[in-house]
Amino acid sequence: MSNNKPKPFVSVIIAALNEEESIANVIKSVPKDLADEIVVVDNGSNDRTAEIAKGAGARVIQEPLAGYGRAFRAGLRAISPGCEIVVFLDGDGSDCPEMMDRLVTPIIEDRSDFVIGSRTRGNREAGSLIFHQVVAGYMIGFLLRILYGAHSTDMGPFRAIRRETLDKLNLREETYGWPLEMQMRAARARVRTMEVPVDYRRRAGGHSKIAGTIRGTIFASTRILITFARIAIQRS
Repeated sequence: MSNNKPKPFVSVIIAALNEEESIANVIKSVPKDLADEIVVVDNGSNDRTAEIAKGAGARVIQEPLAGYGRAFRAGLRAISPGCEIVVFLDGDGSDCPEMMDRLVTPIIEDRSDFVIGSRTRGNREAGSLIFHQVVAGYMIGFLLRILYGAHSTDMGPFRAIRRETLDKLNLREETYGWPLEMQMRAARARVRTMEVPVDYRRRAGGHSKIAGTIRGTIFASTRILITFARIAIQRS
């Protein structure tokens, strides 16, 4: 990028559900020289997540209807119209926002339009990813290569994408299949996609909505499989 060219407007969207123990540190860890706005989507919390997020400097919106994809879609409706790059991450403290430059810089420098942070390629804290999450990431990557010739090792939530590119993907998934839908539609549309290693930690507090319970794991896995099948058979 030319030194005379202004930095693109970057919006950070953080999905949060009962993350009062971690949300402040997540917000404070976002590099302020890169992020022009931080929007936290409170997806039906019954604790002080929203209050603490506001106190940490984020703009908070409410999406009371449960759904991982629904929360991020609500965030997209709320960000600035002038946004050029969108960064997504979770509010549980497991992602490393301080590594955001790895995701945003390739887009700013016009080397990519979509950058995924791969937890499997980065440094993982013990217990941060359970075995079936790692296997699922590589399995989905194998299937994406078969279908679209795309390379992928993870479906990690920490990712950045050019806003105009995202709008063209027309994402519809409202549950845990939302990250996969983004990757599949991007691969099919031949979007310039890059995967970079990012570090991953155990959640900073609270309980996992997916890996923390058998019910959560089954629900998330089912939604991911349904999403994969739905997108794979669609023509557009």
